[in-house]
Amino acid sequence: MGRSFVTVAVVSIVALSAIAGSAAAQSRWIPESRAGGKLLLTGGVSTIEGSGGGGLATWALTSGYGAEDGVGANLHATYVNLPDYEFRSVGAAVGLWDRVELSVARQEFDTGDTGALLGLGKDFTFTQDVVGVKIKVLGDAVYGQDTWLPQIAVGAQYKSNDQGAIISAVGGNDDEGVDYYVAATKLFLAESLLVNGTVRWTNANQTGLLGYGGDRNDDLEPQFEGSVGYLLSPRLVVGAEYRTKPDNLGFAKEDDWYDIYAAYALNKHVSVTAAYTDLGSIATFEDQRGLYLSLQVGF
Repeated sequence: MGRSFVTVAVVSIVALSAIAGSAAAQSRWIPESRAGGKLLLTGGVSTIEGSGGGGLATWALTSGYGAEDGVGANLHATYVNLPDYEFRSVGAAVGLWDRVELSVARQEFDTGDTGALLGLGKDFTFTQDVVGVKIKVLGDAVYGQDTWLPQIAVGAQYKSNDQGAIISAVGGNDDEGVDYYVAATKLFLAESLLVNGTVRWTNANQTGLLGYGGDRNDDLEPQFEGSVGYLLSPRLVVGAEYRTKPDNLGFAKEDDWYDIYAAYALNKHVSVTAAYTDLGSIATFEDQRGLYLSLQVGF
């Protein structure tokens, strides 16, 4: 694992741990909604792109535990170990008044020994920055239990990759792009069941890690992200996700992604997510299946 990633992750988690501890101490005089009025896990965990949701799918829920008159925030560090690659991400998200979410993430896709086989060099790493905004427009996933209407949010993510020359060499058309999405999320409290569906308009190759557009297609196309989760307890949710992908590059097919996950909230300040994830074929290397781990700290 890259030294820069480890350093950023450790510093970020230590810093927000201090913030979270301070928030807990202040909760005696801050109104409950401002101190974290939302139920455990109802801000979701951090996706690989930094937004609130599951690991792979963005949800309509806003990050953090601040309710309609409060502010919530979190930092995350994520690591995915695959047979031929490593994926790492650190980022932060802020939820404002349970309506607006702002997020940032830095992703590293480390080719390890595979980089030499691809002609890139051992440990060659693609780095991508993601900046996102999400706005709740309708419904309430948690408190609207008397209606089937889900919480609905719209959002956009600007992504910028640092390897434009390599992306061009493999057939990609650009090293930056914007994804747009509409997400709908509903929590059925009586059944302890969460359901989410998201439509994302994108031309990203491997979510942008291999650029945007290609020799086969350059248009934004709708892709689906789905999540289901079952709450075994107020602190523990298990479930599965599925994410479809465009297939823009002629040199290598791109498969859909899925995972089976468990997320546990120690409290409203710390949560851990673990998953078995299958990312299919990446840059001609098949069967990219492995362990996903993510730590989130916030309030």
